[in-house]
Amino acid sequence: MEIGLFAPVATLNAGPAFLRALGPAVEERGFESIWVPEHVVMFDDYDSPYPYSPDGRFPGGSDTGLLEPLTALTYLAAVTDRVRLGTAICLIPQRNPVYTAKQVADLDVLSGGRVDFGIGVGWLREEYEVLNVPFERRGKRADEYLALMRSLWSDGTAALSGEFYELPECRLYPKPLQSPVPVHVGGESDAALRRAAANGQGWFSWNRLPGDDLTERLARLDEELAARGRSRSDDDFELTICPYFTPITPEMVEQYAAAGVDRLVAMCMAFGPDDLQSTLDDLASSLLEHTRG
Repeated sequence: MEIGLFAPVATLNAGPAFLRALGPAVEERGFESIWVPEHVVMFDDYDSPYPYSPDGRFPGGSDTGLLEPLTALTYLAAVTDRVRLGTAICLIPQRNPVYTAKQVADLDVLSGGRVDFGIGVGWLREEYEVLNVPFERRGKRADEYLALMRSLWSDGTAALSGEFYELPECRLYPKPLQSPVPVHVGGESDAALRRAAANGQGWFSWNRLPGDDLTERLARLDEELAARGRSRSDDDFELTICPYFTPITPEMVEQYAAAGVDRLVAMCMAFGPDDLQSTLDDLASSLLEHTRG
């Protein structure tokens, strides 16, 4: 099982010094991947319930803005050589799919083929409204946008006439180095599991601890994969879990591994280059040494 890091790059650490420290320090300690989140804007007041906290509120205040994930990862690509670079999660239905395809392709080229494209449909209706994109049917929009992006990545000439987007014949170059670009579908719903089974190279689950809840979701995922002639044991499918704010114990590592998790992503909460080093040392000691031992 691989160990990656979820690194929110927000107001308190959203600067070049932190990113220049983060990339090499992660590689030096042997972590497999870095994952960064996405929100374009935040709000003082909002009605949408955040699904990963008991009170339904997003952690941090409305002034804890995040760096755009593909921009942050492109910077990290320039200061690293090995670590995989993932979005957790890129909210593709609220973005222009052609520009997103271009950003992902260019990042894959500049990083030497290290992109893991985590995608989701989001939870914050108010953010969609700011971007002038309908919140309703965002799942269907995500499916269409993903098909469009994959055509741009792989076809010499791409075109799509869809419900949500009309793409005339055009060409996108340079192509990504990876074929296909690994797509990890985030989300906990049945719809997310279906999307992962039908269109993904993996499922990225959030805040899900070992136990009956994980077992039930994996059983449902297995059903969806089997219906499409696939399984979690396939080489082209990965299961990634981030326990989010829950500290990861050695016992949890063993339980996740026994459940068939391919990648465990630990939260890296550091607010500057100085406390970053000690935070990474603690995570490496508790996680990497345990998995290697």
